Amino acid sequence: MRSRVKVCLKVVVLGVFVVMLVGCGGLRFAPGQAQKQNAYLHHRTVQATALRAVAEEASPQLQGLSQRATQQSEAIMAYYGLPQKLPESDTLEQLLSAESEQITRAAGAAAMHRPDPWDVADNLLELGIAVAGVIGGVFGTRALRALQVARQKSEALREIVQNNELFKQQNPEQAGSFKQAQQLQSDETRTLVAQMK
Repeated sequence: MRSRVKVCLKVVVLGVFVVMLVGCGGLRFAPGQAQKQNAYLHHRTVQATALRAVAEEASPQLQGLSQRATQQSEAIMAYYGLPQKLPESDTLEQLLSAESEQITRAAGAAAMHRPDPWDVADNLLELGIAVAGVIGGVFGTRALRALQVARQKSEALREIVQNNELFKQQNPEQAGSFKQAQQLQSDETRTLVAQMK
């Protein structure tokens, strides 16, 4: 049992450090229903555009572009998956409706939402603390203390980075002096802080 506990704690600690070093730029929430509906609407819109380009005898380039866009949107729709409820999209009026526009706005807002690296790291540390608390014993107590210290250091670093950014925004004339003072940091520290910004 102890070896399993050690492995679990190592995974949690490793996860925290990976998130802190790499950041959450690559992490996103799974697409929601609005995003899936928007991907579906996008596909239907480019399909309608391609049909309209042919019907109106648009230039061969425009017809080719609209056909290519239709093919590309199939891949996007396949990635997102179909929504539970397909939005109405049989006519041009439905594609250009206020409901369609509302879905697009909701999808855009959802797409901009990314997990905060600090929150992800805090959640992983909380998980590790919970696991250590359940385990108990000498090992659990040591792990609990180590994770609590790591959490405190993470919070302290977060405050320093946020306050430094606030200082630079409020005092742009001091930016040169600030950067010069930061040159005294080790390369590892500068890299870690730059990634956390």
